[in-house]
Amino acid sequence: MPGLTFDKRELGNLEYSLQREMLATDRRGGYMSTTIVGCNTRKYHGLIVAPIDTTDQTYVLLSSLDETIVQHDQSFNLALHRFRGVYEPRGHKYITDFEYTPCPTITYRVGGVILKKELLWIHKRTHLMIRYTLVDAHSKTTLRLRPFLAFRNKHSLSKANMDANVRSYPVVNGVKNRLYDGFPWLHMQLSKDSAKFIAAPDWYYDFEYQKELERGYEGYEDLLTTGYFEMDIEKGESIIFSASVDEMASSADIVEYFNTSIARRTHKIDFKSCLHHSARQFIIRRPGDRTEVVAGYPWYGVDGRSTFISLPGLTLEQGYKEDCMAVLDTMVADMHNGDFAGSASAEVAADAPLWFFWTLQQLEEHIGAKAVWEKYGEAMKGILGAYRKGFFGGCVALHSNGLIWAAREGYALTWMNSVMGGVPQTPRAGYTVEINALWYNAVCYALELAKKCGDKDFVAEWKALPKQTKQAFIECFLLEEEGHLADYVDLRGADKAVRCNQIIACGLPYKMVDDEQIVNILLTVRQHLLTPLGLRSLSPEDSRFESTYKENPIEQEAASKNGAVWVWPLMFYFECAFALQGEKFLAKAKEMYEAYDDNIQTYCIGSVAEYYDANPPFAPRGAFSMAWSVGALLYIRQLIDKQEAKAARAAKRTAKKEVKTSKK
Repeated sequence: MPGLTFDKRELGNLEYSLQREMLATDRRGGYMSTTIVGCNTRKYHGLIVAPIDTTDQTYVLLSSLDETIVQHDQSFNLALHRFRGVYEPRGHKYITDFEYTPCPTITYRVGGVILKKELLWIHKRTHLMIRYTLVDAHSKTTLRLRPFLAFRNKHSLSKANMDANVRSYPVVNGVKNRLYDGFPWLHMQLSKDSAKFIAAPDWYYDFEYQKELERGYEGYEDLLTTGYFEMDIEKGESIIFSASVDEMASSADIVEYFNTSIARRTHKIDFKSCLHHSARQFIIRRPGDRTEVVAGYPWYGVDGRSTFISLPGLTLEQGYKEDCMAVLDTMVADMHNGDFAGSASAEVAADAPLWFFWTLQQLEEHIGAKAVWEKYGEAMKGILGAYRKGFFGGCVALHSNGLIWAAREGYALTWMNSVMGGVPQTPRAGYTVEINALWYNAVCYALELAKKCGDKDFVAEWKALPKQTKQAFIECFLLEEEGHLADYVDLRGADKAVRCNQIIACGLPYKMVDDEQIVNILLTVRQHLLTPLGLRSLSPEDSRFESTYKENPIEQEAASKNGAVWVWPLMFYFECAFALQGEKFLAKAKEMYEAYDDNIQTYCIGSVAEYYDANPPFAPRGAFSMAWSVGALLYIRQLIDKQEAKAARAAKRTAKKEVKTSKK
């Protein structure tokens, strides 16, 4: 499949360029993100957005950097900002080219001046480097760089105030700034020794972030500039701007560090390599030997459910079993009384600990059943025992019928977890289809490992439960007349909504529905939910169905789970289809997988969105780079690869038989 391509003729068209955002991460929780023309359209955009402590919070330190070319006393500002509906300056008109790999590179042309700008976000450091190369010029040229500082939480907005420290303090070839106590110093340095910094503190008011306004949030910010750098630049010369919480010792160190870092960058040459690169961006390493998964950029932090669902695709598809186990070990280390901590706790995410078992089933292919049981067996037994005992006073617990009940006032305990003003937007309290499917899968898998590894006591304690659970599940959830599974069952009866959750019950390794029932469910899912980019969260025939994006945040939260298209449930759709059709589904599977190739050219370049509108043109929505979306596509890629290998082996056997027959 083709790699990332951009229409050079459209770069100056803001309807084109502002819909294309770029993301680079440092693998420690920090990132750089903006549009391909350098105009921030979100409060989450910034050139340095990074954690400054051990919490799950990140902060915008350096918001943007304006470049100005000066020739013959005329200034040409290459930047692009929007202030209260007006773009000023309009530097995008000078852009002639944009490339994404090995690092984002923008080329500007101003008369006879051609300037190339390469943005490099350094791995494992809070460090941005930008190399400016004057490709062509016919007169004396001066480069001016003006940084805009925020020093605020990424979820908030900066406003002009008297508390900010506007002073700049000298360091080698530059200055350092710290607007407020409690923040680290930001060191801004140049590789050119003769570069000068002119102190000129000033607030710029009302930067407008369109994406925030579209989402129904406040979208205006004031940013502080403490001055600007100025230096002459010769034709063919490269000058590197370095911004970091750590000071660089010399201009030579800046140059060497840039050259060494860019040489290690991989090239995103096709769809698969883009997914691989995106997958690595979600795995972060924090102090205290902790390895975690960021649920999505730009606004999500670490989330337990998302971690388990996305982890196999993010790590195992590329053979990174050590990363997979490092994440699992971090989460297991935080367990208490058979429950995970924080967002992975059954008290707030009733299904999260059960996804742990599914992740282990994928890991088993790489380390073996015995290693899984030896390493994680105690955690597995602890989790199952905790469900039997019950969480939070029985709000989540195993009932006497063998099913898991999950209902807690003011909480949405499933993955459809939108809550606004204390009210769940997709209430599903009771017995939910995917939680009970995951429960059955977890118990059966633990029993399988226990039998293999000789844990007779565990087998004796749990062996009778799966049969009971299966019988109760079929009685509660199977809607024979409708041909699908109920979404949830409460004291009033079954909710018959056609949702994507039922496909999970059909695609897990251990399932309670037979092939005939799965065929009927698949037909229903295809008819009501399947789209080119994933599965709708609700049938269009349902009165609650919402097809498009809503500007009101509360309405949007409801719409996101009542129609919006999600990528990650496709993993289980593919599992079902391959199990039933085998090689016959291969061509369709590849077609569906490749449909995302064009999609990664927009929204967040090289990655996959959180969800999409329910109807054409299926516009991307939510977080622009989502772990379980990327993980799901790589998991699907693995399923396709396995099926292709299986088909190749079958073809080889057939060819051998034909040769033997012809010889006879």
